[in-house]
Amino acid sequence: MTLLSDQADAVRALVESADPGAVWAVGGPDGPYASSTGADEALDVGGLTAVLALWPTVGTLVDEGALRLHTPLAAYGDEAAAGTPAGTTAHQLLTHAGGTAALTRLVEHLCGSTLAEAAATRVWHPLGMTRTRLADGTLRAPLADLTLFLRRLLHPSAASAPTAASAQSTANGSSDPDDTSGPAPLTRAWTAESLRIRTGELTPARGLLWHPAPHGVWTHHASADPGPAVWISPRHHRWAVLLPAVPGPLRTGFREAVFTPARSARSSTSDGVPRA
Repeated sequence: MTLLSDQADAVRALVESADPGAVWAVGGPDGPYASSTGADEALDVGGLTAVLALWPTVGTLVDEGALRLHTPLAAYGDEAAAGTPAGTTAHQLLTHAGGTAALTRLVEHLCGSTLAEAAATRVWHPLGMTRTRLADGTLRAPLADLTLFLRRLLHPSAASAPTAASAQSTANGSSDPDDTSGPAPLTRAWTAESLRIRTGELTPARGLLWHPAPHGVWTHHASADPGPAVWISPRHHRWAVLLPAVPGPLRTGFREAVFTPARSARSSTSDGVPRA
């Protein structure tokens, strides 16, 4: 669903009045519909490390069968389960607050490398996010790279798994999201499993490192204010990213301006959020 011109104007006016220094973009499967300027400037997006680095890397391990979400971590070795209660699973770490440190240790153990190296090799480079860096504990990426990542979550021709052709495509340096022979670190299966309630009746409801928001939207955002936030809505075929420059309530207003006016048909649940 394309962002209407008057809606894009309303989003732009909202940001410019509330936080002129904010960086933002709204788009769909084919790329951005509207955005701030400065798409190539490297930005501090450390508050999104869990969803831009950890979550997609876990997905590659699940897709290749190296990790099963409901298998106790101890099955992968003592190092993988270090510092966690007996019986802890990756699913629990993905759906509970405070699980990212243990999940990072698990990923680094299974990949045999740091999270920064694993994410670059498995996720960012295949998607063409060549300017995204995780160094000294800080994730930095330009708006253009964030657009590539969020676009991939909605891209209808994303392959279900890497193939021999994808390896050749990577060797040839292809990074076009429209190239279906390319590697697919964000598969349809992993995205669909992540963007659904995985915590039953427990509150707060959670997906896999993603959190449900009103109107069938999913979000991940930094806990600090101001801090970066991303939203994705398969129902609306739309994504959004916001990096505020000053504290304030802009996050909520921005989300409502982007997603509420374009409500689509009612889903099978009253809040539009799929459940496992």
